[in-house]
Parts: sequence; structure tokens; C-alpha cells
Amino acid sequence: MTEAIKNRFEFVYLFDVENGNPNGDPDAGNMPRIDPETGHGIVTDVCLKRKVRNYVQLAKDDEAPFMIYVKEKAVLSTSRAPAYKATEVEGDEEKRIAAARAWMCEHFYDVRTFGAVMSTKVNNCGQVRGPVQFSFGRSVEPIAGLELSITRMAVETEQEAKDQAGDNRTMGRKHAVPYALYRSEGFISAPLAAQTGFSEDDLELLWQALQNMFEHDHSAARGKMAARKLIVFKHADKLGKAPAQALFDLVGVERSGDVSKPARAYSDYKVRVNKAGVPAGVELIEML
Repeated sequence: MTEAIKNRFEFVYLFDVENGNPNGDPDAGNMPRIDPETGHGIVTDVCLKRKVRNYVQLAKDDEAPFMIYVKEKAVLSTSRAPAYKATEVEGDEEKRIAAARAWMCEHFYDVRTFGAVMSTKVNNCGQVRGPVQFSFGRSVEPIAGLELSITRMAVETEQEAKDQAGDNRTMGRKHAVPYALYRSEGFISAPLAAQTGFSEDDLELLWQALQNMFEHDHSAARGKMAARKLIVFKHADKLGKAPAQALFDLVGVERSGDVSKPARAYSDYKVRVNKAGVPAGVELIEML
């Protein structure tokens, strides 16, 4: 592992969906998440972090120091047990918790990246505030959420077949967005990275995940999703040289072509980056 990063970063991340549901809401029948006041689509930060975790798990075979703590069907107290066992230090409980917390940061990529609440009664490893945070993804324009009827030409049991008098068709629902371009923004804190050990290697893996994570997440429900643009702002030091919002404002997305028709492809938008407006002490890096 390399040493912890020394620079502050912000980034703008653009991704799109075609005929899919990027982040269904379980409280609304799994319909695409929508801001009810504006009609813009929403993808939560939790959803994006989940995809980063899944990519890292695939790329690094879930081995230390790139293990994933919050993963599908994980029992979190069991995942923390090795940390507690490996840190049987002399002294009070606070010292043991601090040692266990450091062990978790050292071995689990998502703990030292996103942080974790591990302060439960079983195998207490305290809390970690992660250096990497995402904003909600928000569609550039209002979305049109579709609810589609689908048919399955089979039933699950023989009794269902009898009840339906030999007609084995069953009906269901599927939700989709015809097309939408989403924008999310991110923040990376060097002081918090020093606390968790988030390193240059970890940072490079994060950039790889953001560029490639949709390639390993295809499903019938999510349709066609793709990373479209990753614009990174690197500050010259750990505290930064400009407010994050001033940097985000340098990246604009607007419609191109016939704006009277709904957007149905990434080519229906133009991404403009005001490179001349980048302040001194900040480097702009376009990764996609």
C-alpha cells in the first residue's frame, strides 16, 4: 500500500440509462426515483457506492487490503470478528476499539474509502468517517418513468395451472426510463484520508471503478447504463484552493440539436468545461 493521499479532490460524474431503471424505489413499487417537485430522476449515493464496492470485489477477488465489508448477504458482526480477535491489546476498551478500527481500515477498502458505523455491541470497532462521498445523482432534465406490462408464459406450480384452466400466462410490471443523463458530484478529503489510510492506490482504484462499474452491472431491470464523463479537480494541497461549488459550476450540460424532441441519446447533449476558469492551484483532469 502507498501512503495516504496528500491532495483534496472533487469530481463531476456523468452517466446515463437507456430503457432501464437505474435506481428503483422500494417504497413506490420499484418505480424510478423522482423528485416530485421537478420530475428530475434521482440515483442515491448509496446506489453508486454499491456499484463501486461490487467492482472492487470483482477486480481484487475480495482479498486484503481490498476486501469489502458491506457486501451482499454479509453478516457484519462476523466480518468484524477477525479485527476484534487480532487486536487483543492491554488497556481499556477504548484502546481496543481504536485498534480494531485501524485493523478494519487496513483490510477493508470500503471502510477506509466510504467509512462505516461499526459501534454495535458485538465486536465493536467504532465508527469511521470516510474521505470519499458522493452527492445524489440527478437527471439533467425531467424524466418520463414508464410502467410496462409484461407476460410470463409459465406458472410456478401445478395448482396455479389448474386454477387458470390451462392458461399459463401470468402478468407482471416493469419500470423503465426511456433515456436520461444523470450528474453526480463527489468529494475526497485528504485529512480524512490520513485517518483511514486511503492511499494513492485506493484513489486509482476508485477512478477505475467509476469508469468501468456499469460494465459488470448489466441486468434486464437496469437496461443499458454507461459512464459518460469523469472530470476531476485536483487541488495543490490537502485543504484546497477553491470552493467545491465554484469548481462544479465550471462544468455545464446542455441540450444540442432539436430541443423540441425528448433526448434519447448521449449525443443529444453537450458537455462544456470552462477550462479558462479553473483557479490557480487546481488541476483539471478529464478521465472520460
